[in-house]
Amino acid sequence: MHNPMIYRALAALLGYPQPDLIAALPEIRAVLAVDATLVAAVEPLLQRLAAGELIEVQQDYVQIFDRNPSHSLHLFEHIHGEDRARGQAMVDLIEEYKAHGFEPVSEELPDYVPLFLEFLSLCEADEANRLLGDAVHVLAHVAGRLVESGSDYAGVLQALVSLSPVAPEPLSVPPIRDMDEALETFGPGADGVEPLLKPTLPHIAPVNFYPKGSGPAACH
Repeated sequence: MHNPMIYRALAALLGYPQPDLIAALPEIRAVLAVDATLVAAVEPLLQRLAAGELIEVQQDYVQIFDRNPSHSLHLFEHIHGEDRARGQAMVDLIEEYKAHGFEPVSEELPDYVPLFLEFLSLCEADEANRLLGDAVHVLAHVAGRLVESGSDYAGVLQALVSLSPVAPEPLSVPPIRDMDEALETFGPGADGVEPLLKPTLPHIAPVNFYPKGSGPAACH
């Protein structure tokens, strides 16, 4: 089932809680209600967001995603860590976006899950399924870590996994962080810490959501 609104609804739930998200919860529930599996998976989070004080759910979000790298919503973090290969993978993903006429306006890195889901919502069904099927291994990995932490956000990732035509496989451990090498390769970002991406490829390279040679074929 390909419904662009489902991707947008799940993307919204993975974003930092703001008043407009809380106000849109009934609409999000209605979108996901077309599939009983989806709405059941996210119902605990919907109830938590609706019943909690905004400041509390915001603090929970920061604790879950910003202070725990194993829950990171940046896909390549779980594959490459801060290895130089992560920067190249993001360059390739930017090229993939551009090839489909998608120009992200967000300041987030291109492998940020909500941004990736916005992109899927604009793709044709076959293309969205292909890309989701390639990323599902990372999404399932993050879902598992969230389940271990008892987080209601696990349901959103589990909902995405249920939409994939590909069964997830375990991830290998990402390489040791190598920020110094990444900074040398890409230069410092605006904050002086994160590598600054410098897209230089004149063509679209494969987007590897899975370590080369250790999982399903990368998408093209």
